[in-house]
Amino acid sequence: MLKRLYDGTMRLADSPHALWFLALVSFVESSFFPIPPDILMIPMILARPSRAWLIATVALVASVLGGLLGYAIGAFAFESIGKPILESMGKADSMAEFSTRFNDFGFWAVLVAGITPFPYKVITIMSGWTAMPLFTFVATSILARALRFYIVAGLLWYFGEPIRDFIEKRLGLVFTVFVVVLIGGFVVVRYL
Repeated sequence: MLKRLYDGTMRLADSPHALWFLALVSFVESSFFPIPPDILMIPMILARPSRAWLIATVALVASVLGGLLGYAIGAFAFESIGKPILESMGKADSMAEFSTRFNDFGFWAVLVAGITPFPYKVITIMSGWTAMPLFTFVATSILARALRFYIVAGLLWYFGEPIRDFIEKRLGLVFTVFVVVLIGGFVVVRYL
């Protein structure tokens, strides 16, 4: 089953609509969707290494635009949309305390969330809710997401086939490590 899922993702990654699908996933992940764009970006770059920089750029632009939607949710629809999203991630109890300190560390919060597996959508919504200056939010989002996506693209572009061979030969191990990291990220988010 795992091999079929991997093969299907690789076929999708090499399809003519892959960039549009990546843009959609990157956009919605920044405001409400729980799955990071890396899941599609990585096999897309492995399937077509010559497009690594284009793929990273699509993810970057769509992610920052999706971040603006998350910011708008926080700024204009926090009670009806933003709060339920954050509550579903186990952040209800810490929202009030967090909001009083958030803008003191806003640049760093956006930067860290944009680079790490921490759910970026939490930061985009909180940035709007706490009225972080829009310029600071956008500039930091561009920096953070560019670092994240271009580093991944660069590593995959540079190491290419050896990484692909490693993944394909050790698919079970790679998947297990990915799931552990993903679940660990959710646990960290829930108890921070």
